[in-house]
Amino acid sequence: MAKEYPRSQRVADQIQRELAQLVQRDMSDPRLGFLSIASVEVSRDLAYATVYVSTLSDVEHDEVIKVLNGAKGFLRREMGRAMRLRVVPELKFIYDDTLEKGIAMSKLIDDAINKDDEKE
Repeated sequence: MAKEYPRSQRVADQIQRELAQLVQRDMSDPRLGFLSIASVEVSRDLAYATVYVSTLSDVEHDEVIKVLNGAKGFLRREMGRAMRLRVVPELKFIYDDTLEKGIAMSKLIDDAINKDDEKE
């Protein structure tokens, strides 16, 4: 039997693809820098979508979220045109810091390895 792949997950995947294209193609705000849509979670009734974003720019994370929230209406409208959903989910942007945490963990591991090598 095939695994279940709920509609909310399929919609979340499509939203992630559409938002990534919209931000890259149609938004030219320099404060966004290199922005990545890390993941999207959609409520079961498809009314709300939580969008996790990460960036490699030097701009404060709060500023990036502020820019995205300011463009929320534009993004939602364009996403609705592209996806043809009856109800376009309300977007909520949250900064995803897992990339930064991963880099910090990698640096700690490298430092520990270097320290061990110096002792030998």
